[in-house]
Amino acid sequence: MDDHPLLTTTVAHATEFLDSLPDRPVAASASAGDIRAALAVTLAEPGVDDRVVIDELVAAVTPGLVASAGPRYFGFVTGGALPVAVAADWLTSTWDQNGASEMISPAAAAAEDVAIDWARDLLGLPANASGAVVVGAQAGNTLGVTVGRDALLHRIGWDVVEDGLAGSPPITVIAGDERHLTVDRALRFAGLGRADILVPACSDGSMDPDALAGALDDAPGPTLVCTQAGNVNSGAFDSFGPIIETAHAQGAWVHVDGAFGLWAAASSTRAHLTDAVEGADSWVVDGHKWLNMPYDGAFMFCAHPEDHHRSTSGQAAYLPSGSGRDPLDWSQDASRRARGFVLYATLRALGRDGVADMVDRCCDLAADFARRVDGRAGLSVRNEVVLNQVVVDAGPADRAHRLVEAVQADGTCWMGPTMWRGRPGLRISVSNWATTTADIDRSADALVAAAEGL
Repeated sequence: MDDHPLLTTTVAHATEFLDSLPDRPVAASASAGDIRAALAVTLAEPGVDDRVVIDELVAAVTPGLVASAGPRYFGFVTGGALPVAVAADWLTSTWDQNGASEMISPAAAAAEDVAIDWARDLLGLPANASGAVVVGAQAGNTLGVTVGRDALLHRIGWDVVEDGLAGSPPITVIAGDERHLTVDRALRFAGLGRADILVPACSDGSMDPDALAGALDDAPGPTLVCTQAGNVNSGAFDSFGPIIETAHAQGAWVHVDGAFGLWAAASSTRAHLTDAVEGADSWVVDGHKWLNMPYDGAFMFCAHPEDHHRSTSGQAAYLPSGSGRDPLDWSQDASRRARGFVLYATLRALGRDGVADMVDRCCDLAADFARRVDGRAGLSVRNEVVLNQVVVDAGPADRAHRLVEAVQADGTCWMGPTMWRGRPGLRISVSNWATTTADIDRSADALVAAAEGL
């Protein structure tokens, strides 16, 4: 006897989708307008049976689903979802815990604590660094630069918590010329506006340390430096050793946007890319990218727990603090999904070796992809493949645009357009746990065939 027919139906739909991922066309076959039209039925007065709702929802949205969880999706540094992560995510929804505090859910708070400890250790960050689980790198970058802003002002006697930003001394923000857009938005959300100084990039897209030194000499007052672990196009890493040493010599706060690249620290063969990153002041890394858990979840770490806590903590009479670490005291969120369960399950299942293997395998596959397409059908790889990113030059902008359309229409794989160092191209990100050599071969052949067909 089935006591939970709705859940049984839902599992069947979910299983059917997961089983389809290896072979289904990667691109959506319908537009957002098409899906909106299918969904926009009249809202009935009495409501509709649960199973009918789920069946009709699946039927309506399936044409608009992108197989981004599948092995041949190479866009936006999007990982898939490991089976254990999907299972833990289902349980998270079933348990429906508010991850705000120990009092509300001891289980959610404890799982988050352990996941933070494991990730901090895997990444080689300072053992005393505080941590927070946030929705993604955007939220993490916003939190990191906000804590840095408050700490810099606190050091010169201005208390943002009590007095706000109006009338505060100005902070100089320095960022790399090829920073990610989430850094710009984080600075805006933190009330700092655009970066005051943009440091030129080296040929690989990393920040020029010598140019940064000159920028720091010209920076008046407290200074926030935004660095990057993993250029979103080339995969290149900033030179953290000289950058951090120079910045700290002048009292600057160094924030690291490591949305996907910071996981390289877990690999013995790629950890050198992150040399000296542990000397920074704050760091961000996503879980739903290279860790391959379902959307969403990320970590923000801070080398200065007192500064972190001062910026984010909050109390209320109806919500007394627990005996340990209350998550709401370390991030922007109060009521929120208990993301710690999925982060815990994913890290526990992978272990140190599993995380390292996923990083190494994806990087090796990216290098294979580059070798398979470079020099064929007018295609050329523009970057040294140091991580999991490949930039393919396809010629003039109109040809690159038509090639992206052709690849996506073919459906074998999915990759998006980019503009890097003044030239259009295609960006390939290999980030999925399920991607195999066969997927790379098949996708490279599809890209070359599309280029030949233009």
